[in-house]
Amino acid sequence: PGKKVLIVYAHQEPKSFNGALLKVAVEELTKQGCSVTVSDLYAMQFEPRATRNDIVGGLHNSEAFNYGVETWEAYKRRGLSKDLVEEQKKVQEADLLIFQFPLFWFNMPAILKGWMDRVLVQGFAYDLSKAYDGGLLQDKLSLFSFTTGGSQEMYSKGSISGDIRYILWPMQHGIMHFCGVKVLEPHICYAPAWVSEEKRKEMLTAWTQRLKTLWKEEPIDCSPDWYFK
Repeated sequence: PGKKVLIVYAHQEPKSFNGALLKVAVEELTKQGCSVTVSDLYAMQFEPRATRNDIVGGLHNSEAFNYGVETWEAYKRRGLSKDLVEEQKKVQEADLLIFQFPLFWFNMPAILKGWMDRVLVQGFAYDLSKAYDGGLLQDKLSLFSFTTGGSQEMYSKGSISGDIRYILWPMQHGIMHFCGVKVLEPHICYAPAWVSEEKRKEMLTAWTQRLKTLWKEEPIDCSPDWYFK
């Protein structure tokens, strides 16, 4: 109770299965006494492109634009654009970050990847000497909750798509763990579009049940072994 949760949600349709998963999470976590904030990226018309507009005022080097350097410098002098400052504040306050999205092309949708690109700037989320276990966003948990188009069998080792964990490596390890965030087991709903209404209800119930004991879970061992063994 009293925990703060940020759900970064990337789906265009509230009536979608991702929308239902979001609703369940908001209801269950609120019932537990958590304070829940949702960044509904499509509804916010969140800008996914990392551009010069992310820096307010003059540039550190106006000769050649380097996004990484410029946002780092801007962060230090509090010169990032308002939308980034708002998202960073939500991240800063959260004990848990939940990312809710449909898997697109073995990856997160562009709007969510853009959120990662723009919000998790150097100085805020990591520093070159402070990454992975030393990342700047320690003492936070993260959870990737997503839907797939393919069945669970298609994402198993030795199958056509390979182990789903290979897909999670860049998201969980390359982004979250790099920033010092601990990672909980992902929550994956396989092929909701192709199963019965009853099976979809079971999936929603399973998500509710998991959320009830979420705070007791241990993070995964963030090593290459978890992904590739």
